[in-house]
Amino acid sequence: MCYLCEAKNSAWAGRRGFMLGAGIVAATAAVPALAQVEVGPSSNFRKLIPAEDLENAASQEYAKMIAEAKAKGALAPAGYPQLQRLRNIASKLIPQAAQWNDRARQWNWQVNLLGSKELNAFCMPGGKIAFYTGILDQLKLTDDEAAMIMGHEMAHALREHARARIAKSQGTGTLLSLGAQLLGLGQMGDLAANVGTQLLTLRFSREDETDADLVGLELAARGGYNPQAAVSLWEKMGQAGGGAGGPGFLSTHPSGPDRIRQLQANVPKVQGLYQRARG
Repeated sequence: MCYLCEAKNSAWAGRRGFMLGAGIVAATAAVPALAQVEVGPSSNFRKLIPAEDLENAASQEYAKMIAEAKAKGALAPAGYPQLQRLRNIASKLIPQAAQWNDRARQWNWQVNLLGSKELNAFCMPGGKIAFYTGILDQLKLTDDEAAMIMGHEMAHALREHARARIAKSQGTGTLLSLGAQLLGLGQMGDLAANVGTQLLTLRFSREDETDADLVGLELAARGGYNPQAAVSLWEKMGQAGGGAGGPGFLSTHPSGPDRIRQLQANVPKVQGLYQRARG
């Protein structure tokens, strides 16, 4: 995940947010039930923080970020072509999400586009997705490549990587405080204050990144996006290097030959899912 940078100029006149309806989630196509990529179970550390509380904290932080972007003229309006493109991709990936996390059926999925030169994108717990224009424009992403990024970020949320990482990083003091809150001895709003901002700056482990690569690859393939695009995407990431946009997607999602080789090895596993979705 990454944080919202200051947006200096507005490219849009009218702006408003958008929420993907529950009907999109319900419109899932018939696909094989079993996962094709091989990933282990989600970390048990995530159980130390209640999922609903973290999702509420993420929702608050996301709403704050969107409001700030809107105030600066950096929030794309609903009719903006790049935003429509992202929402179309999301409408095909979201129906595949419940296989990896049953809570996703109840998530209030949102997709927004922020005007920034940063090469950034993320999905917060609870399905709060944001892309920055920089990652679309500078990398000249195809729809298939954009779907691979979206699938990867959705996978972080579905596999509850942030929940586990925050539980590990908070330590005994915060967990005891959280326990007191759950017993009615503290204010539940403390959770949002303590971990909300962490959701935008969190760096995942190499294991989490690999997990998200593979789950995201399958999500995108099930949505009808060419899995070969995962390889071309990370080749572009490697060519982009550190980028000129400061801390962002490339700093928290390092590219490299090992990552590309692993994706190449897993493309054949999901090729049938892609062909079925397309056919």
